[in-house]
Amino acid sequence: MNRTGKLYFRYGTMGSAKTALLLTQAYNFEERGMSYVCLKPIIDNRDKTNVIKSRIGIERECQWIHEDTDLYELAQELFEKTMAIIDWFLVDESQFLTEKQVDQLARIVDDFGSNVVCYGLRTDFQSHLFEGSRRLFEIADTIDEIKSTCNCGRKTIINARIDSNGDFVEEGDQVEIGGDDRYIAVCRKCWRNKKIEQSSRDALPFLEFKTH
Repeated sequence: MNRTGKLYFRYGTMGSAKTALLLTQAYNFEERGMSYVCLKPIIDNRDKTNVIKSRIGIERECQWIHEDTDLYELAQELFEKTMAIIDWFLVDESQFLTEKQVDQLARIVDDFGSNVVCYGLRTDFQSHLFEGSRRLFEIADTIDEIKSTCNCGRKTIINARIDSNGDFVEEGDQVEIGGDDRYIAVCRKCWRNKKIEQSSRDALPFLEFKTH
């Protein structure tokens, strides 16, 4: 019998319960006797162990994805080990995948009929797409947004990076691992207004100097 799988991309801002949804889905598969594997890029290794952990405290073991990991070959090895095709691959932090690795996930779907569900961020702290997210938008069969709400009531869009004073950081490396102490999810309007406020505040000492 031919198997037909799909490549899913489920994206949301930080704090939108993406990881909790992944872990809940894994639990449901386990309860129903369906085979699955959890995967996660090793770039996010805050816990120093091969686990996927949500902010609400639930966790599950996973396999690391290194920058040079060939996910298609990894799937083949798992199939040989289990002597069966795995039904579901659940990938956390998929924004950190390379374009090539996303293509490898698509091959797993097309060649073996497995389902691959990728959870991740859409954009970085400067509102630019991550490499993995961009490729998933380009080739995923199904794309779902996991929505969350800004303090003002609007939908969050931006994963703003903050400093120790709570100000938005506008320069730096695209990838900087951190939690609530480094990032806050906000809507586009609040992001823009905060940046204008910071620019005006930074310019004030210069204007005061010019008047003296």
